[in-house]
Order: sequence, then structure tokens, then C-alpha cells
Amino acid sequence: MNEGSKFEKEREKLNKIVMKYAQLGIKRFYGLDAIVYRDGILPKKTKELLGLVASFVMRCDDCIKYHVLRCREQGVNDREMEEALAIGLVVGGSITIPHLRKALKFWDELKRKRK
Repeated sequence: MNEGSKFEKEREKLNKIVMKYAQLGIKRFYGLDAIVYRDGILPKKTKELLGLVASFVMRCDDCIKYHVLRCREQGVNDREMEEALAIGLVVGGSITIPHLRKALKFWDELKRKRK
């Protein structure tokens, strides 16, 4: 099982645990999160890139992986990925470099998996 599949499986398992305990507030937050990434004035692809940059600047490795996966699903190409992460690097500064390495390593793995 590759890293992407492991991540998705673990995320699904953990979300089931969260939902076991979730009351209205948590359920509404999860619902809102799903809604904002739907196609709207901005297409899903753009929204996933925005989510990736925000997650990158916040230095959340799980969130970065999630959005890298969704970006791949939305047809983001290498140049788009690099430009988005370059914006995150400028906004987040050098402290984000370890996350840049991990994000591009994960991106590279997803690309190899699909060939």
C-alpha cells in the first residue's frame, strides 16, 4: 500500500471515530468544509490549490497531504503545483521549507503511482 492510500485509509478511520462523538457543532463544521470546496464561481481545482497554500502556510502536514491528493484528482499539473507552493513559501517563509520537501515528495509519489 502506498503512502497516499495509507493516508486516505487512516484519515477515513479517524473521521469515523470523530463522527462517533460528534455533536451538531462538529458535524456542521465538517459539512461547511465539504461545501466550500465544491465548484462555484471558483472551480474546485482553484479551491484545492487555495486550500493547499493555506495548509502549507499553517504547516499542517496532514492538511497538505489531503490537498495534494485532491489537487491531483482535480488535474493540477506540476507547474501549477510548483507555483502554488512558491506562493506558500513566500507567505510562510523559510520555516515552511520542510513542508515543501514533504509536499513535493508526496506529489512525486502520486505521479509515479498513476503511471
